[in-house]
Amino acid sequence: EELVARSQSQLGQILKQQGKFKQSTIAYANAVKEFESLRRHLVAISEDVQFDFRETVEPAYRDLVSLLLRDNPSQAQLRQAIETIEALQLAELDNFFQNTCLEAKPQQINEIDPTAAVIYPIILPESLEIILLQQDRPILHYQLKLSQTEVEEVIFKMQRSVRRPLAINRESTSAKLYSWLIEPFEEQLARNRIKTLVFILDGNLRNVPMAALYDLQQEKYLVEKYAIALTPGLQLLKSPSLQPQKLEALTAGISEPVLDFSALPGVEWELEQISQLIPSQGLLNQEFTRENLAAKTEETPFPIIHLATHGQFSSNRDETFILAWNEKIKVAEFERLLRKRDPTEPTPIEFLVLSACQTATGDKRAALGLAGVAVRSGARSTLATLWSVEDSSTAKLIVEFYQQLIANPNINKAEALRRAQVALLKEQYRLPYFWAPFVLVGNWQ
Repeated sequence: EELVARSQSQLGQILKQQGKFKQSTIAYANAVKEFESLRRHLVAISEDVQFDFRETVEPAYRDLVSLLLRDNPSQAQLRQAIETIEALQLAELDNFFQNTCLEAKPQQINEIDPTAAVIYPIILPESLEIILLQQDRPILHYQLKLSQTEVEEVIFKMQRSVRRPLAINRESTSAKLYSWLIEPFEEQLARNRIKTLVFILDGNLRNVPMAALYDLQQEKYLVEKYAIALTPGLQLLKSPSLQPQKLEALTAGISEPVLDFSALPGVEWELEQISQLIPSQGLLNQEFTRENLAAKTEETPFPIIHLATHGQFSSNRDETFILAWNEKIKVAEFERLLRKRDPTEPTPIEFLVLSACQTATGDKRAALGLAGVAVRSGARSTLATLWSVEDSSTAKLIVEFYQQLIANPNINKAEALRRAQVALLKEQYRLPYFWAPFVLVGNWQ
């Protein structure tokens, strides 16, 4: 299979260089099909195949997408492009974990949320492709002739500006990304009364907070207009069933300095406020150990697990961790720990909150770690932060989020987060630095 996949990929490349685009598309489609079959056996093969993922496997998927989107693509080609980019996302996560236990099944947006639209921005060497998927509507496609270098330069500038509380010209790069990703579809989104934008992000865009994209004409951030969610792919979504009247949480946090990490004094207030809003059991500081967390999750199937502690999401799974009192819990162990529930009770975690964690600085693919934690924890939805911000504003936003969720049983988690972010930006926390890093990954319902 590996030899067939590689040879088909090489054939696709040769045919593309010869201008034989139709034959090249067929060859690349065959390569991707073989890689998909091979993906299920990657772990058993060799680390070399894993290591060589970005050099061999990923380009085949991207070349296929670029060929499918070349000239006025048909609906069938757009659908195939979506399937290919979702398959790439899944392959990247499998490669991150060096494990192929992810459960994937096709999902239709109208089965999940008819008021949501899915946006696929795809960064290719010579273009930025944006695909819009909506309920019972033709798939829309917009192409910008921009080099990957141009796109990544704007992404880097925005990423740098929103992570700094005093950055200037913050809105110029945010507005540029807004004009690329949102503007081409604004009329359709308004006409179809879309309420939630679901992003399936590619490459460096994963480290950018979509909430902070800026509409220069209306002078509004994207979060002021739409609820926003992220997912590695519709095929990985788990169905929602969070009911406010049945909310119960296991909370755990570290407020004191430990293992060279700074104190988070706002954590105590955050966990105290949550306990007043919903029935909770808490583990604070010395009580928050791996053993205690494992015991609590095993004895009671809490629908919500809320962890307020340091942590890091990285493209290296060994550097993706959650901080307990006496140690770092690495992602693979964290997954095993959260899944240790009574196997006779089908009670997945409805909602996992990781407040104060952050993506690794300078790691272009760090959000892979965030997506990995979200998917492999078994949680239907995960709320996390792209960077660690002032813990008083973090606590304030988290508490506002829970208040919105409880007070308005008819709204979904994405809308509750939107309202919490807007509440913060209308106070003294106007800058995206304070509210933009909060992202909802998985099922937004």
